[in-house]
Order: sequence, then C-alpha cells, then structure tokens
Amino acid sequence: MTNKRTVLLCLALLWLLCLCGCAGPEETDVLDNPGVSIEKNDIDTSEDIHIRDKNLIYEGQNNTEIVTMYLTVSYGNAAENTNHTWEEINTYSVYDYDEMGVDRYQVAGLLQIGDENGLIAGELGYGQSAPNCTVQIRGQSSSRNVQKNYKISIKDNKGEWRGQTTTALNKHQSDGLRFRNKLGFDLLSGIDQLLSLRTTFVRLYVKDTTAGPDAKFEDYGIYTHVEQLNKTALETHGLDKRGHLYKVNFCEFYRYEDVIVLKDDPAYDVKAFEEILEIKGDDDHSKLIRLLEKVNDYSIPIETILKENFDIENISYWMAFQLLVGNVDTQSRNFYLYSPLNSERFYILAWDLDGMFKRSEHALTGRIDYSEWENGVSNYWGNVLFRRCLKSDVFRASLDAAIEDLYKTLLDGRLEEYVKTYSELLKPLVYEGRDALYMPITRSQYDAVAAALSDEVRSNYETYKKSYEKPMPFYIGVPTLEEGRISLIWEVAYSFDVESITYTFELATDYSFTNPIVKETDLSLPTVQFDALPAGQYFIRVTARDEAGDTQVAFDYYIVDNGKVYGTKCFYVDAQGQIVEDVYVDQ
Repeated sequence: MTNKRTVLLCLALLWLLCLCGCAGPEETDVLDNPGVSIEKNDIDTSEDIHIRDKNLIYEGQNNTEIVTMYLTVSYGNAAENTNHTWEEINTYSVYDYDEMGVDRYQVAGLLQIGDENGLIAGELGYGQSAPNCTVQIRGQSSSRNVQKNYKISIKDNKGEWRGQTTTALNKHQSDGLRFRNKLGFDLLSGIDQLLSLRTTFVRLYVKDTTAGPDAKFEDYGIYTHVEQLNKTALETHGLDKRGHLYKVNFCEFYRYEDVIVLKDDPAYDVKAFEEILEIKGDDDHSKLIRLLEKVNDYSIPIETILKENFDIENISYWMAFQLLVGNVDTQSRNFYLYSPLNSERFYILAWDLDGMFKRSEHALTGRIDYSEWENGVSNYWGNVLFRRCLKSDVFRASLDAAIEDLYKTLLDGRLEEYVKTYSELLKPLVYEGRDALYMPITRSQYDAVAAALSDEVRSNYETYKKSYEKPMPFYIGVPTLEEGRISLIWEVAYSFDVESITYTFELATDYSFTNPIVKETDLSLPTVQFDALPAGQYFIRVTARDEAGDTQVAFDYYIVDNGKVYGTKCFYVDAQGQIVEDVYVDQ
C-alpha cells in the first residue's frame, strides 16, 4: 500500500510540474542545487543538427601496419554467379558488363589473414579450406585499369574482419604515391565537422585455382582497404543504420523526374536509378524526391533549403576540404548522401579521395587535367545544389570560415608527418613486383611529388580566393543549321562581382586553334552566326571576359591522350551538311 501511495504521489508531482511548464529531470537538478539556474540561452536550440564521428574507433588504428591477406579463388556456382575464372574477373570492366547486359562476374574465395610468414591463428579463415567469400571487381573508371580493385564479401556466418563483412581493396593504379586515399581519410579523422572511415594498407597474395590445380600464391602488391560505407558502418560511426544512404554515381541534383521515382511507380527502373544514385540504405525514395523538388524550385530560397534539409556546416566543411586538397572529381560523384530515417535533413559523406593533391604529379607527367574551371569554386558550378549554395552570401560566408579553419588544420604538421611515414613505408614496396610495372612516376619523381603536397594546400587556398574574381563557366550549345547559316548559343556566364561580360568566339579545324576559320571578339550577347561548313571535324572555343580582364572558359572539353582541352566543343558536319555533335561521357 505504501508503494502504491508513493507512486501516486510521484505521478501527482509530475503532473503539477507539467502544468507549471517544467521539464522534470532538468528542473530536478535545479531544485537539488538552488544556486544553479538554467536560462534559455544555456540550451542549444540550433536548427542545424550536426553529425559527429566516433573518435574512439580510430585510436587503435596503426598507420604503419600492412595487413597480409591470402585469397584463394575457385569456381563457384551459377546461382551465386561465381562460376567464372579469375582471368575473367581481371579482364572485364564495368563498362564491358554494361555492354554485355550482365551482372559483374564473381568467383568463390577463401580469405585468410596472416603475415609474411603465413596464416595467424585466431584470424579470419584460419584452419579453413572451404570458400568463405565471393570476389568481384569494384570501382567505375578504375575498372578499366590492368590492376583491378576488388570487393570481397564474406558470407553469412563465415566470420568477419575487424567488425566488417565487406572488404574493399583499392589498388589506385593512377596514384603515383599509392597512399592518397588513406591519407585523405586519416586527415578527415582529425576534423570534427566531417566523418571519416577506417583504412589499412594491405599486401595481397592470390592463389588462382581456376587456372589449374598446381596454383601457388602470387604477390599482387599493395592495396588500401577502406571501410565500406554501408548500414554496418553507419552504426559503427554513430549514425542511423535504418536511414537513407545513397552513393552518388553521377548526380547534379536535377529533378530527374523520369528516373528518380518511387519504387512502386511503373516507371521505376532500379538500374537506371542507380546510374544516378546507388541505393545503400532505405529504399523509400519519397524524402529524396521532396529534396530534389525543393532544390529545383527557385521560388524557395536556398537559405531555407539549407536550414530545413541540410546542415550548412556539413556542406561547407566538405566542400572546403575538397577544395584545399584539390580533390576535383567531386562535382557530381564520389560522395554519399545520408539522411537519418526520421529526418528531412541530408548530409554529405566523403568517399574516394585518391584524386587529392594531383596537380604536382600531373605537371611532372605532362597530364593536362585539374586546371581551368576545375580550380576553385567554379569546379562546383555545374551542380544545381552547389551552384545555388555558392550564389548565397550566407553559404559563402560559411564556406570562407571553413576554408580558414581547415587551412590551419591541414598545415598544423599532421599532413607532413603522414606523408613522411607513408612514403618511407610504401616506396620500397611499390617499385617491386607487379606494382612497379604500373607506377605512373619514377622513384625520383616519387620524392618530389610527396614533398609538394603541403605546397598544394597553399596553392589551392590562394586559388580558392581568386576563383570568386573570375566569371563562372558555362555550357556551349549544339550548333544548328538554318537557311544556309549556322547558329550557336551558349549560356550566360555569371559574375560574383556583377561585372559586364563579353565573349570571344573561335571556330577551327584543329583544337589548338592555330588558324581559326572564324574569330569574333567583344561579343556582348551569347550567340553567333557563321556560314555553313563543308564536311569535316570542327572545334568551337568560347571565352568569357569580365570588366577587370579576368577570363573563364566553357565547361565543354575535348579529350586527348594526355588529358583535356578545356573550353572546347567538337562537332562534325556530315556529307549531307548536317551537324552531328561529338558526344563524350567522361567516366
């Protein structure tokens, strides 16, 4: 009876507290401590709900560790699509699979962890002889390389490695240092405003039993393992594993109303959907559709969208990091979109950082890339969301603050220490065996490139500041033939300083524009006309110039063996005089 009376009294007290507008537990602390007062200003009422990584998960990460993995591959079965050879796995790219209209081939595998002396008791695969995983290639453009990246998926109830059942091994054949991706995530792990992923260097040995019964382990060299960003990783990093997670394959945040539809829509095509956004979490796309509709509704201020559907800190720090490390190929891919299940807010999570700090290496190898509009904020101008953000004074102020903060962070000594450690660790290994055959730089260039990374941060910082002074890039339209004359229209270039812009138009039969057929300067309107042309290949170049004399080229580019010819559009005139656009999809 006494217990019942006590319970009733407690309930009555709580009811009175509610009537008084009090909040129970918080007020109890005040009553117990009469000298303490709580005011509204003491409570975080910010509408930007930041996400934070779990720093503890990186504390045991050994940055000089090279894990040895032994992978035995064998024929599997048709049901799992593993009835293929290791040669097939290493022959086809993802584009070959698209052309063939089949899923990526897999093989059965036995993954075992050890060291250079053999297997280690207690580690994954020890004492096993039956397959415990499946293996397939991973990546997009990198799948064209001779040295493939691999996705190793451990089967249910067959164990795990460091809490993970998916092992993503990246070769980074085009990375002359072979440690840029790990370096990027290690730097991110020290930035509170951004999430990172756990990374490890791996030395892989492969025994290919699909080639015959006498197979032995072969040294496949150095890889970087990056924690797979999936539901397990979300939970590990303190996020909502039930939430929405999309890998951005190529998304410029247009509405894509013909493809981005609900899964019960008759028009729903998951393959077409995932060419834009790969589904890694909840597949109810209604929240994503609401977001894209708002982003493309120009009657809604971008500040409102940032407040209601994003975290301005998250986007600012993500973009600032990419700008300072020069990770160019992030305009419309190579990142993830994450949203907690019961929230309308989306966050950008970093992915694929092996493109950082490439400018000094490109200069040494003669590669024409990462220049012109791919420098500074103009790199993000082709993306609807990022373009709207950059037009906002509020966002630019937030981005400026993030740039200044990260500039100091990246030059606090950690970058130099990581580079020194990884160079000394990997250089002796990547110039031997298979890796040496595909290294894009020489031993002496390796040291020069590694030594230049801090200078690239400084250069990228200055480039960011200057990029606001230039006009923004624009797209050139497709020429049209009308009554014996060819007409051309291009987009109007944008000026942050609201300066008048004029254009120079050039037409030539070679992309160097040594002897242009037509050249018109000081055009105030984004259009030009010229006479019909005989059959052949032609090149157009349009350059915008503001009142201060700063120039910018078009988004369009022409691909050559050593990179891009920026600001240039190619087209053909056929034997009937019709114009045919040269279409190239950069993948």
